[in-house]
Formats: sequence, C-alpha cells, structure tokens
Amino acid sequence: MAIEAAPIKQQLAALEQAQSKLIDLGIAFGPRLFAAVLILIAGYYAGRWAGRMLDKMLRHLEIDVTARVLLVRIARLLVLALFLIMALQNLGVDLLPLIAGLGVAGAGIALAMQGVLSNLAAGLTIVFTRPYRVGEYISIAGEEGRVDVITLFSTTLSHPDLSRVVIPNRKIAGEIMHNYGEIRQLDIGFGIAYDSDLNLALAAVDEVLRANARVLQEPAPYVQIARLADAAVNIAVKPWVGVSDYYTASGELNKAVIESFRQRAIRVALPQREGHLLASKPPGGTA
Repeated sequence: MAIEAAPIKQQLAALEQAQSKLIDLGIAFGPRLFAAVLILIAGYYAGRWAGRMLDKMLRHLEIDVTARVLLVRIARLLVLALFLIMALQNLGVDLLPLIAGLGVAGAGIALAMQGVLSNLAAGLTIVFTRPYRVGEYISIAGEEGRVDVITLFSTTLSHPDLSRVVIPNRKIAGEIMHNYGEIRQLDIGFGIAYDSDLNLALAAVDEVLRANARVLQEPAPYVQIARLADAAVNIAVKPWVGVSDYYTASGELNKAVIESFRQRAIRVALPQREGHLLASKPPGGTA
C-alpha cells in the first residue's frame, strides 16, 4: 500500500506545483492580458469610428462606391493593426523579429505582385485626382467608351455595341486622356446647291434641331456656313447630345434635315465630276 501511495503523492504534488505556477502566471500576466483584451476592443471600435469618418469624407469627395468601401476597410484594418501592436507590446512580446520577418515577406510579395501594386497605386491616384467619373465618356489608351465602373485596379468602359473594355489603371495613369464628360458634340454637315436660299436652309436646320428631343439647347447648337466648295455650300451642324444619344441622334438628324430640305425645295448638292476628251493624232497622219 505504501508503494502504491507514493506515485499518487507525486502526482498530487505535480498538480499542486502546476496549479501554483498557473496562479503565479495569472497574477503576473493576468492584468497584462486583461489590458491587451481591452486594447483590442478599443481598437475595434476605434477602427469603426475611423471608417465612418473616412466614409463621410469620401462621400463628400464623390469617390466611387467600390473604391470607397475598399478604402474604408483598409482604414479599419490599419487602425486595428495599430492597436494589435500596442496589445502585443503590453504583453511584452518582442516585435522586432516579427517586424523583420514581415518586412522580408512583404518585399517578396511586392516583387511578385509588381503589376497588381502598380495598378493599385494608379487606382489611388485616379480616385483622389478624379480625372473622370462614372457616366462620363472618355478616350484613352487607344480605347473609348462610357465609364461604367472605377475600382482601385481597373476601369471598365462600355461601348454602344454593348461590349465592355476593362483597362488596367496603370495603363491610364500618366496617359493623355480626352474626357468628353456626359455630353458629346455631333459633327454632321450638308452641302446645298449655290442657287439655294441660304437663310431658308439655316432656318430649316435650326427648326430640326429644336424639334429633336435628344438635342441639348444649352450649350447652343453650332450651325454655320462652313465652306464654299466647288459645287456646294457646306453647312456645319454641331449640336450637343447626351453620351447615350450620340449615335441615335446622328441618324435622326440626318434624316430629318434631308426631309426638311425636300419639303422646302432646297437642292442638296450632288457630287460632280468634269471629264475632258483630248483629241489625239492618228498614227502616221495629221490631226
């Protein structure tokens, strides 16, 4: 019995020793652990507050919703990471090896993701400088279309043929861009015969422009005699229309102007060519 009681006493002594150590560790690190938990909770709420403040600022700047959500999330994570570092320092964790390891890993990731990071940097530039916005018509990098979506990595354009073009932001930043905005100017023209009544023709074009609901009256349409050609008086017609009405309005105006000219007996000039016959000497004879 004495032999069997000895291992039990040893086990009880080991348990008492472990319990004592746990109590000592709890007394030594308990307050620090409690403080670290409080720091993390404070970091969570501080991140939410910083996110709300940033979201209000970005809404005021009219930043695209996709980019705004991503920036708010990044801000929350950065604030939470800052409080996490404070909590680890409070626990006495040595952060230098961790920071060094993260730095080496970050360098490797950055090297492997050069294209993605360059797109991200260009996307941030676009978000804050706002060279274009959703709904505007732009021409850049050999492509053109209406801006549908702006993210931190790419910009999506839509075409009248219902296709979509996704351009990486690094192809946009630093390039020469033509931003038409939300309206575009048509450039159509008509050639009328020299014996036509010019005032009547200009009045007919003006009436057509006023009757078409797609044509904007502000800015005012440009209608002038553009050029005196060889066989026609060329009239330049340059009204402004919405981006979505650009191609439809062009066809409608061409049709309406021609019909208006016919009703008013205004002759549209037809292409003319002059041919000259040159007499030639018959072989071996006189002309």
